Formats: sequence, structure tokens, C-alpha cells
Amino acid sequence: MEKFIIHGGIPLKGEVTIGGAKNAAVAILPATILAGGKCVIENLPCISDVMASLQILSELGADIRMLSRSSYAIDTSRVDLTEVSNELSRQMRASYYFLGALLGRFGQAQVAMPGGCNLGPRPIDQHLKAFTALGGVDSVEYGMIRVKAESLHGAHIFFDTVSVGATMNAMLAAVFADGLTVLENVAREPHVVDLANFLNMMGADVYGAGTDVIKIHGVQRLHGCTYSIIPDQIEAGSYMVAAAATGGDVTVRNVTPKHLEPISVKLRAAGCEVEEFDDSVRVRRTGALQPLKIKTMPHPGFPTDMQPLMTVLLSLAKGTSIVTESIWENRFRYVDELIHMGANIKVDGQVAVIEGVDHLRPAPLRATDLRAGAALVVAALAADGLSELEETSHIDRGYENMVEKLQDLGADIRRIETPIATITRAM
Repeated sequence: MEKFIIHGGIPLKGEVTIGGAKNAAVAILPATILAGGKCVIENLPCISDVMASLQILSELGADIRMLSRSSYAIDTSRVDLTEVSNELSRQMRASYYFLGALLGRFGQAQVAMPGGCNLGPRPIDQHLKAFTALGGVDSVEYGMIRVKAESLHGAHIFFDTVSVGATMNAMLAAVFADGLTVLENVAREPHVVDLANFLNMMGADVYGAGTDVIKIHGVQRLHGCTYSIIPDQIEAGSYMVAAAATGGDVTVRNVTPKHLEPISVKLRAAGCEVEEFDDSVRVRRTGALQPLKIKTMPHPGFPTDMQPLMTVLLSLAKGTSIVTESIWENRFRYVDELIHMGANIKVDGQVAVIEGVDHLRPAPLRATDLRAGAALVVAALAADGLSELEETSHIDRGYENMVEKLQDLGADIRRIETPIATITRAM
């Protein structure tokens, strides 16, 4: 086990380079199965969710070669298995993308109920609705999801709720379906567009990604390609908020500023300076933080993954802020940790009312999930004193080299190993 030791109170200054988008990578890697050949995927983030996806591909029969730290050659021509192991499935939520990819290529797939962060009920009914409409028959027994189809055909699918996962899974399953598939009320996030672009690079016929209607003309076959994953919107936003919370001055490089607009708008409203360049943004704060009202929404609204980080920032604002979480019902579990640091936050259901305080106090902390973990790192960086953050494995699922990147910005943070507690049973 590991934990972070953080001496806060130091304004972050300098430059940080953002890696590839986690939420794009974990869908694009399963999509290589559809190529039935060799793909070179570049700008892959070195995070535990990506490593788990690569391990799943390897166990299914793919030949994987590491070309560099962020580039892999993946040959799926010899993939012949359609069942993802229970252990690997439960490591991350995104393991369900192997359902769509395996169903699309082989007409069958079996994946355990996925794991990941506990953010409340995250049903897969919309995924199964899409598979059924395309001609699949599904069953869920003893924690295993099985989908099988004699043949896949185009369909008109209207999603009951906007779901990134269901949108992308339906795209994966539909690329070989006979005829036209129309997906309505779909997610419009940048990583949905990235997956569509990757599929089209392999020879698929997908258009409309980035709007609320996606159309897919089924094709007979796909081929390998070389593809570079887009920068990670949430990693970039995390360092932007860290700069603001510590009163720093940070340039965030290798980003798509358009993808960051929902975050940039709120930071400006909070009293920060945000300058946009071709592939970078600069965030500075010299004055007091202003309170805000924020409601998380599907893209292009404010992203739910940034909600914990903005809540940390607003806990230091001069006045009352209100944050409404409309996506996940358990997303405020981390608030108790902030209260230990002196934050004044009251949560009522899906709404947090935040009375800003002058400063946060250092404290022993525990990461409850991926984005909450990143938020607590920012809180500890803003607090004047020594904090220790445990269960950092959550953070490693989505942030590459966070400790090293923060150190390069002047932060006093380090990662240490801690002994696993043992229980002595009385005889």
C-alpha cells in the first residue's frame, strides 16, 4: 500500500504536460479487437486502467508490443477468446467496452459486472438495450454479463438517459451490423468523438459524433491504423484547479482548449485568469476566490468528474457556493474528508452548500474514489501544513505521474510505501 505525504501552502508555478484521455483510451483499446489486425495507439496514458485493458487484450490473444512509454502496437488478428476474466473485469468500470467489441467481431461476449469507483448505482440497462436492438440476446447470472447474436442488424435506438458508456458500447457493436444504425439521445463528450474518429480511421462509417444523433453504416471489415488519443480533459482541469486553489500560476500544455471551456468559464467566474493558446492554457490567481453556483451536466455542461475539485476550490471562496450533482448520487462522499480539514460544507441529497473559509487545515485523509482522491490532493496542497493521503491507488487509475508532475510545479509531495496492517487472531 502507498500514501502521499503533502506539505501544503506552496503556490504551484511552472508548466505541466497532459497525457492521453483515460476515458477515450479505455474504449479505443477494446475497439482494436474490431480491426482483426495491427493498430498502433499513441498518447496512451500510463495509468492502471489502461494497463488493465492491455492485460485483458493480451489474455484474449492479442499480441502487444510497447513502442514507447505512451505508444503500443496491438495485433488482434489472433484474438479467439470471447470471455474476459472475472478478476480483470472487476478492476475497472470500463471493462464493459469489451462486450461491444467482442459482440461486434465474434457475435458473443462474456464479461463480469464491472468494478471501478463506487459512485452509486450505475446500471448497464442502456447498454443491453442497444445490444438487444442490434439482434443480441443477453443474460446476467451470478455477476456475469453474457451477450450473443446469430447476426447483427442495424436498428434505431433511443437511449432513455444520456450515457457515455452505452453510447460508445453501441458504436462498437454496430460497426459490423448489417444496414444503418441510428443512435439518438447520445453522449457528446470529446472521448465519444475520439472513439468515432478511431473507428473511421479503421474503415468504419460513423458520423454525427459530437451531436445528439450518431449514424453508423455497417461495413464488412475493418483494418489496422495508427492513432493518437486526445489529451485528457479532466487531468488538465485538475491542474487548472490546483493552480487556482494554491494561488499559483501554471501553464497546462498538450490540451485542446475547446474541450476545457466548461472549466475555464467557471474558473474565470471564480476570479481566476485563464489564457488560452493553440494547445495550452495558463491559469493564474492573485486575488480572492468568488463563490459560484455549479450544476454538473452531460457535455457540453460542467463535467461531473470535475465536481469534487471545484468543491475544494469553492470551500476557499469568499461567500456561499452551491454545487448540484445531477449525474452520480454518491459523488459527495469525500466531503467528510474536507470537513476534517475545516471546510464548511453541508450536503442535502444531491446538493452541497459551501460556506467559504479562510484556509483549510492539514489532516490525515483517505481517497474514496478517483476524482475525490485528486480533489483531496488539491485540498492538501492548499492547506498550510502536513497532510497524509491514503488509498492512492484510486488516483493511479486516472492520473499518470501525478506526484512527479506536482513536484515539477514546486509542490512538496512524495509517495511512500506503507506496511499492510495484519490482524493477529487470538487463540
